Amino acid sequence: MKTTFLKIAFLSISVLTILSCSSDKEDAAQIIIDPPTQDDPLTTSNTINYMVDANASKETVALFYNLKRLAKTKTAIGQQDAFNSFYQDAAGDSDIKKNTGFDPAVLGSDFMFITDKNNNGQANNWYYQQEQKIITDTKAAYAKGIINTFCWHLREPFKEDSFYTADMSAEEKASAFKSILPGGSNNEWYKKKLDKVASVVSNLKGTNGELIPIIFRPLHEFDGSWFWWGANFCTADEYKKAYQFTVDYLKNTKGVHNILYAFSPDNSYTTENNYLSRYPGDKYVDIIGMDNYGDFNNQGQTGSDRANAKLKILSDYAKAKVKIAALTETGYRVTTTTPAITDWFSTLLYSALTKNDIQISYVMFWNNNADGYYVPNGSASNAADFKTYSLKAKSALVNSLPKMYEMPK
Repeated sequence: MKTTFLKIAFLSISVLTILSCSSDKEDAAQIIIDPPTQDDPLTTSNTINYMVDANASKETVALFYNLKRLAKTKTAIGQQDAFNSFYQDAAGDSDIKKNTGFDPAVLGSDFMFITDKNNNGQANNWYYQQEQKIITDTKAAYAKGIINTFCWHLREPFKEDSFYTADMSAEEKASAFKSILPGGSNNEWYKKKLDKVASVVSNLKGTNGELIPIIFRPLHEFDGSWFWWGANFCTADEYKKAYQFTVDYLKNTKGVHNILYAFSPDNSYTTENNYLSRYPGDKYVDIIGMDNYGDFNNQGQTGSDRANAKLKILSDYAKAKVKIAALTETGYRVTTTTPAITDWFSTLLYSALTKNDIQISYVMFWNNNADGYYVPNGSASNAADFKTYSLKAKSALVNSLPKMYEMPK
């Protein structure tokens, strides 16, 4: 299973706005370019034209704009379940905050338990309790100025026991994905799952009643075949139809207008054409992503350079199409039997995110647990390496984000 940066750059045509502050939830300097240039047509007034949802809430529009702007100078650092997944179960602050003094800039969550068949909406139900915890964490992150992103490990539509194909029969694997498409035997089932997602997202609200924006990356890592929506179990056209249906249903049928949509294969591609082979189209995607663990798994600088080349494909496409590029999942898991890699964060990952003039808006590490970690807390052996990485010029925790949900004045 698998899922940053503020330094004022010198630009020939720019209007510079500085938003200053230094608290755990506030902002730093930000560059604004207006009017549009040939290389960068995005402005505060035309942002909606480049987004999936023409009716997106103003906070969601601001998030798109600010993510795109942030990538010019920094990459936001995030972690899945950061407020609830701790190495050695050492609860309290996020492990990132234990190490650095600041929370992550991005919080990753999952709709998995929210849409689980066992979630009956009752206060004493474990799955419903997880739903409430995720909602509480999302609201708390938003209040701190953190970016929220959701994936969805959706269990297969027959028994709803697993999302892994290793747990499914050959017949189930062959028919599961096709069955959720429009006209398929499980399309109504899929719509009910989307109804639940829509209900939760539409009720995510800040203290002033405003909708809280999220990034949603459905059907991720589809180029592998470990999930039932993977490449071996649907054609490219079927995948595109499912992705398009998901977006259209949430946006048009359910009227959800606080989502940015992310497209995120695993790392199997090496060319733009390969990356786009299952791409549902620019009208359906806000964020051009990639999940990549393999290139960072004891591959040294060679692997880092491979990852950088793949990220450059994303970055170049995002620049050309006015999209946002992101490393939507990555990490190297350290356990008692798998030692940390020297300078993995400060050298290998950082160079992958910054070489060759690429613009990556955020990076997401997977969650920690009792037995291992992707992000070291303050007592782990590679704690200093992560802290060094977090302090580099092109890295951002929450303390060096601009106000992500407001358009700069």
